[in-house]
Amino acid sequence: MELKQQLEDIERRFEALTAQMADPAVIGDPDLYRKTAKAQREIEEIVTVYREYKKAAEDLGQARGMADEKDPELREMAAEEIARLSPLEAELIERLKVLLLPKDPNDEKNVLLEIRAGAGGDEASLFAAEVFRMYSRYADGLRWKVEVTSSSESGAGGVKEVIALINGDRVFSKLKYESGVHRVQRVPVTEQQGRIHTSTITVAVLPEADDVEVKIDPKDIRIDTFCSSGPGGQSVNTTYSAVRITHMPTGLVVSCQDEKSQIKNRAKAERVLRSRLYELEMEKQMQAIGADRRSQVGTGDRSEKIRTYNFKENRVTDHRIGLTLHQLDRIMEGELEDLMTACNNHFNALKLKEQAEAAQNGPAGGAPSGN
Repeated sequence: MELKQQLEDIERRFEALTAQMADPAVIGDPDLYRKTAKAQREIEEIVTVYREYKKAAEDLGQARGMADEKDPELREMAAEEIARLSPLEAELIERLKVLLLPKDPNDEKNVLLEIRAGAGGDEASLFAAEVFRMYSRYADGLRWKVEVTSSSESGAGGVKEVIALINGDRVFSKLKYESGVHRVQRVPVTEQQGRIHTSTITVAVLPEADDVEVKIDPKDIRIDTFCSSGPGGQSVNTTYSAVRITHMPTGLVVSCQDEKSQIKNRAKAERVLRSRLYELEMEKQMQAIGADRRSQVGTGDRSEKIRTYNFKENRVTDHRIGLTLHQLDRIMEGELEDLMTACNNHFNALKLKEQAEAAQNGPAGGAPSGN
């Protein structure tokens, strides 16, 4: 199907869904109304950009029609419009191609965020805490909810490990490229001679699975309860509210002691376990697909160094996409949008390239035309 025809069909569907949302029968059925509204939202951005494209293409056609006018002022105006609208038209076409890429089914999901200190001892644990704060600040800015399920503090005031559930609008779509090894280069507070040390942490971003996607057989799990404890083994709760779930077929173990209620801790632990089991299943599917069909190269390999944070130079470098930003101070405060956008654009470009290569042996699709 040509791109223009595909976009016309989507616009007609959007208009039909908009009309349905004004239908009293739909309004009176809350479930149907939610489904209709969701379907409309999913294509709203495509329709908005397509309408911008059609307007730009129409104006560009008119400007080109004026380019041969005898009046020099009209020709000059036409040239200015052509210079403005030509790149805009091309930009909107590229945006539409990206928006029409097959959707990642996990993009709408909440996520399980896991951060662990790696090489570097206390310095790694301090950086792990700072990176968790960075993501928490970013989440606050987007009005996401961050729920810590478990954390293990270090003696230096950092964290050896922190696991949190992040709930909000399209969380996985924003954070999915953050999985991997994050490297920090700076002079530790304890360094007497001012030497720069290199430490690492690992970040894992897992889409949260729901009950439908991952069924947990009660026979396959063992549940233990214990008293919550703080750093250094200090008891902070004398009741057996903390929960540890062991999934015997896989050996996965999940603990949660963040809540004072055993019921709430168990519910959180089950959410974490479900997400990890979902990740295992996704990894099996990726292996079955094969390396030659993976467009998001390196995004799921936690052993790969994806990013370096150099405090002396106020620099962040993302090694996967070749991007360097000298705004580390802002990034550590949660201003991650430039990084997130760059990563999304890079991996979308890879998908488009893969799609174009796959289409070479099939029917060619044309760019939309407003003429």
